Amino acid sequence: MSALGTVVSTAVTPLVADATTPTNYEDLSFFGRDPWWLILIKVVAVFAFLVVTVLMAILFERKIVGYMQQRIGPNRTGPWGMLQSLADGVKLMLKEDIIPTAADKIVFILAPLIATIPAFLAIAVVPFGPANNQVSIFGHRTPLQLTDLPVAILYVLAATSIGIYGIVLAGWASGSTYPLLGALRSTAQMISYEIAMSLSFVAVFIYAGTMSTSGIVNSQHSWWNCLPLLPSFVIYVVSMVGETNRAPFDLPEAEGELVGGFHTEYSSIKFALFFLAEYINMVTVSSLAVLMFLGGWHAPWGVQSVWHGANSGWWPVMWYVIKLVVFMLFFFWLRATLPRLRYDQFMKLGWKVLIPSSLVWLLAVAIVRTLKNQGDLNRSHLIYILGPVIAVALVAWIISEVRYRQTSELEKAEEAAAAAKPFDPMGGGFPVPPLPGQTMPAYTPRRPRAALVGALMESAEPQELEAGDPDV
Repeated sequence: MSALGTVVSTAVTPLVADATTPTNYEDLSFFGRDPWWLILIKVVAVFAFLVVTVLMAILFERKIVGYMQQRIGPNRTGPWGMLQSLADGVKLMLKEDIIPTAADKIVFILAPLIATIPAFLAIAVVPFGPANNQVSIFGHRTPLQLTDLPVAILYVLAATSIGIYGIVLAGWASGSTYPLLGALRSTAQMISYEIAMSLSFVAVFIYAGTMSTSGIVNSQHSWWNCLPLLPSFVIYVVSMVGETNRAPFDLPEAEGELVGGFHTEYSSIKFALFFLAEYINMVTVSSLAVLMFLGGWHAPWGVQSVWHGANSGWWPVMWYVIKLVVFMLFFFWLRATLPRLRYDQFMKLGWKVLIPSSLVWLLAVAIVRTLKNQGDLNRSHLIYILGPVIAVALVAWIISEVRYRQTSELEKAEEAAAAAKPFDPMGGGFPVPPLPGQTMPAYTPRRPRAALVGALMESAEPQELEAGDPDV
């Protein structure tokens, strides 16, 4: 890891240290000039944007999932069911707020707030438009972004990682077994997939030469990062679904195993806060995907060539929202189509597939960027770099395929051996269903069997009495 860190630092340093190079996008001089009342207006606007987006997301998720599953979605509350999210919110706020007797009351109340507040903080550094093309609000020129930092992406990761404490504390403070199991699952899940997500970000840092959100978006003026960094984009898309506990990775809330997960004992507004945090986190990770890999507020390539003012004024907000909606629809599509994974499969995907793939890809990106900074990059170097990477990936795929086939053959042999044995449904002390290939024994009616047992006992009683049985 120390060698990898040396390569990464060598790849990033030339771009960040030299502010005169044309590839340096870390210009934060546009921020910190707004008066306090304008900052307050922007904070309220960002907060309203998140709340309205969550309300619309809940409504359209239920409608889209209903359409995909060929059933009727919300259609009663308001015209075409448009007020269903508002009705659900009012219902949850008016329901009885119950605190279990065994719960730690203070922690139980604070846990939903700890999960929700960091979700709002992460959106503060998301750019809705270019910082150098400011808009006028009540006569003051201001960028379409609340603020930015030289390490803005690290701030987002730090803010979103705090939310896991709310989930852990909710499960622990409930004083119940199933919420605690759900909280432990969620902890392992967040740690596993946040590592892969962070590694996919490092490749973007190396490629863009900055960790500020506005700088990363500015660096994609010609090519979006989803093309040159396609493996990082794929890894991030998978990791963001696992990070937000959404289907098919919603294992901390598995109803068939954990009743309801970490929020089983919650009701009323506390229950609503957890779902609010979940949907805001969906907006956050979708926004990160847009600004890290899809050009952020940049208009699509064909639109930029035809319409030269597409990236000026308030129009960048529209491009950002359209890309955000596309990613939200991706979440809904996954929920409607894919079944939930087993927990061991889910953890194997994170630790044995995503993280090793991220490390190999990150090493390749760092080497390519270093050679490009030194001016020594040509096609022969690309062959030398990509050749071993493709070879390692091919060997890993062959090994995994051979192991999968061996495991499948072993399972088939075990099933055949189990089918050859006579099946006893009460062999383990409790009734079990038959495995594939096994058949249930012939069923004996309850009453004839009881009559037979009674007859045997009547015929055995005189002999036992004559023998002087002490138990009779």
